[in-house]
Amino acid sequence: MLLTRHSTPHGPRWARDGQFLAEGFRLGLLLELSPDFIAPFLDSIARQEPAVGPLLPPIESDHEVWASGVTYKRSREARTHESAIKDVYEKVYVAERPELFFKSPGSRAVGHGMNIRIRRDSQWNVPEPELTLVLNRDMEVVGYCAGNDVSSRDIEGENPLYLPQAKVYDGSCAIGPGVLLCHEGGLADVPIRLRIQRGGQVVFDGSTRSSEMKRKLGDLCAYLGRELSFPQGAFLMTGTGIVPPDTFSLKPGDLVSVQVADAVLENEVAA
Repeated sequence: MLLTRHSTPHGPRWARDGQFLAEGFRLGLLLELSPDFIAPFLDSIARQEPAVGPLLPPIESDHEVWASGVTYKRSREARTHESAIKDVYEKVYVAERPELFFKSPGSRAVGHGMNIRIRRDSQWNVPEPELTLVLNRDMEVVGYCAGNDVSSRDIEGENPLYLPQAKVYDGSCAIGPGVLLCHEGGLADVPIRLRIQRGGQVVFDGSTRSSEMKRKLGDLCAYLGRELSFPQGAFLMTGTGIVPPDTFSLKPGDLVSVQVADAVLENEVAA
């Protein structure tokens, strides 16, 4: 079951599997429910009305996107290599407590077909393809989408305390194309792929699987909800296991494709 959000002349509107839901529906209302009640609720507000209009990011302005770091061995290796302070990433990789950081409010996220950006004050920028969990108010996984945690590796590498500047800026958070509803167990071993085209030619193509992640999805969700409440749910990026070579940096015009299971998210780097 796929939930998408569309631009219409009367404002954003949600759809399920290509059919609009009732006007006034908000994702936050759905994420107040337990997983077993979601399908019956959607059935009750479904309309026989084809969904039209450009896709919007499948998130609302008052939602938050959080992210997990160094959850894959490949990410630990890349962070250790790029950083002037080596042991901080090794320590968080083996620690019980995961790295969690705020990535974006819903109002700043971009969706499928929209532009991502690279910082003007950075020389080394990469996409980070991530399984992005959609959580209800009880921190239960009710779905997922593809995510791109665009990052400035040179800024974070200079000092880990610069991570917010490396990770949080306009156009750095892309999610989409919609929310695919599923339970946590269905995401334990899904394929993740990153493909980058430049001038019509593929310049990077890499893949991994969520089963390569060191941490369990449920543990990441539980830590996020330990001292934070999300009455209408939240989004959680789960880290990347695909890192382009050190010689690669995004350029304006690059087309970035992130595929997570059945979700395909494509964004062009803005000029």
